[in-house]
Amino acid sequence: MSPATSQHDVAVIGAGPAGLTAAVALHAAGLDTVCVEARDRTGGRLATTADGLDVGATWFWDGEPRVAALAARLGVALFEQHRAGDAIAQRSAGIQRVTGNPIDVPAYRYRPGAAALTAGLAARLPGAALRLSTPVTDIRRNGGVVEVRTAAGLLNAGQVVLAIPPALAMASIDFHDALEPEPARLAEATPVWMGGVVKVVATYRTTFWRAAGLAGAAISWTGPLREIHDMSGPDGSPAALFGFAPAAAAGPGFASAVTTQLAQLFGQEAAQPEALHVQDWSSERWTSPPGARHLTDYGLFGHPLYQRPALAGRLHWASTETATSHAGHVEGALLAGERAARAVLAAPLPHGLRPHDHPYDDRM
Repeated sequence: MSPATSQHDVAVIGAGPAGLTAAVALHAAGLDTVCVEARDRTGGRLATTADGLDVGATWFWDGEPRVAALAARLGVALFEQHRAGDAIAQRSAGIQRVTGNPIDVPAYRYRPGAAALTAGLAARLPGAALRLSTPVTDIRRNGGVVEVRTAAGLLNAGQVVLAIPPALAMASIDFHDALEPEPARLAEATPVWMGGVVKVVATYRTTFWRAAGLAGAAISWTGPLREIHDMSGPDGSPAALFGFAPAAAAGPGFASAVTTQLAQLFGQEAAQPEALHVQDWSSERWTSPPGARHLTDYGLFGHPLYQRPALAGRLHWASTETATSHAGHVEGALLAGERAARAVLAAPLPHGLRPHDHPYDDRM
């Protein structure tokens, strides 16, 4: 075996919440597990700026127990989304102040930012088990093992957990026609959550909209931002608003159009943010393949084929798009990661290898 080849029970592809959930559970169960990630960071679509602002996933809600339990286990402090005040509706006919806030619902945010969840999970893996800046280029079967080729070399594994968006996997990984036709077609057609969205976060010196009795929430039929929410930290610091725009809107002059819109909605103070973070998820190489914004059949999320292994029983789907509930949420990613880990532990491993004698535990 060459120095560039390593042998493992399981290879997990993707170090977002789904992949790290699976990797931590499998490592705790005694399997030799390696998690590879194309980016130079963990988190995937959980992305937090240096000043604690989330340009990816932001919230979780009541009825999502896995996220709440994970935050508690990792010691990630939470706080409630600010909702007090009036909302704004923007139509082509004009702008209307809406008494109360029918836009926001009760939700929770992560005091240090959402990326603290995946940072905490990654800390539960030994250093050698997590390999960043390691994109996967090829996956193929070779007898009783799966060969996972990366830029750094070859990983031989008995089982593979694929914890990246299915459409991205099909566009960026060569399966050498080994993936069965039906799941391959499904994966190519499945939308990428956030794949057609731009998220914008504008920071300010103060939460001046709150002083005006506004919640920081708005809905717009004219754009470029279609919905806007308060993203301020605990007690209003740092002060911030954020909004979503369709990726097609993010052309030349987008930033100027955003600040103009914010000023129309919240007053001239909104025209001069201290910083404007623009995260175009449609252009993120390791999130969205070319054309992802045109994949719109969200009914494919959680498809029954994703609940069954592919590649002759050796490849397990584990991104949030594959979850049977809460697909597109962090909760869905955790659910998919747990399901994939259980499937791996139930599968035969090559050469009679079996995990150590402690079963998979939801509380990992």
